[in-house]
Amino acid sequence: MMEISALYADLSDCGVLVTGGGSGIGAALVEGFARQGARVAFIDYADGPSQELAARLSVTSPHPVLYLNADLRDVAATKNAVDTAAEQLGSLSVLVNNAGWDDRHDFDTVTEEYWDKSQAINLKQVFFASQAAVPHMRRAGGGTIVNFSSIAYLLNMGEMPAYTTAKAAIIGLTKSLAGRLGPENIRVNAILPGMIVTERQKELWLTEDGMSAMVARQCLKRLLLTEDLVGPCLFLASKASSAMTAQTIVIDGGAL
Repeated sequence: MMEISALYADLSDCGVLVTGGGSGIGAALVEGFARQGARVAFIDYADGPSQELAARLSVTSPHPVLYLNADLRDVAATKNAVDTAAEQLGSLSVLVNNAGWDDRHDFDTVTEEYWDKSQAINLKQVFFASQAAVPHMRRAGGGTIVNFSSIAYLLNMGEMPAYTTAKAAIIGLTKSLAGRLGPENIRVNAILPGMIVTERQKELWLTEDGMSAMVARQCLKRLLLTEDLVGPCLFLASKASSAMTAQTIVIDGGAL
């Protein structure tokens, strides 16, 4: 069970929506907000693990956790899911744009179709989920958007050009949205995770040698887990960071 390192009173009963919340980092974030007493919804497309997560957390959380199935590449479906979340939760004050697709693909074999798919999953949906959420935040008197980028684009990783392009662009989008929405009391910040060890990562990409090499590069000599991102995200979502916007937090164990 996840430990609660800090309690943020303003997150209790707060309407929170997490994209890609059914597994991995997203599931840890959903649980983190639920344990704060927030009213939480999350969007995903994988019914099995998402339904299990919502059912498990709803047993112990002060409020039922709402799972919404949607393909975030579809702008209309994204808007409908955001609107449904706001309606079911009663309001929406926090949006966490966590969903992403860190596929590896060689530069020489990237096609237009693959490029567009990667940008749709990793960048386009961040903008349109935010656009759909902001009207609800305005009605709530303000809000917070937390975007998930990655340190991957800072490491010159050559095997994922579409993904790293999108993750770099999220920083530009974060700063642009912060400038546009700040006068309306809506803050926008970003988190850049390092190598976070999840079951999916271990199945698809991570090797023992690769993990050892990253730990050796880090100042902190341990593997980073999904729970390591919960505290920073809660901080950015809460009033503890009320004067903070257009900023990025790197959570990489000191790899950079």
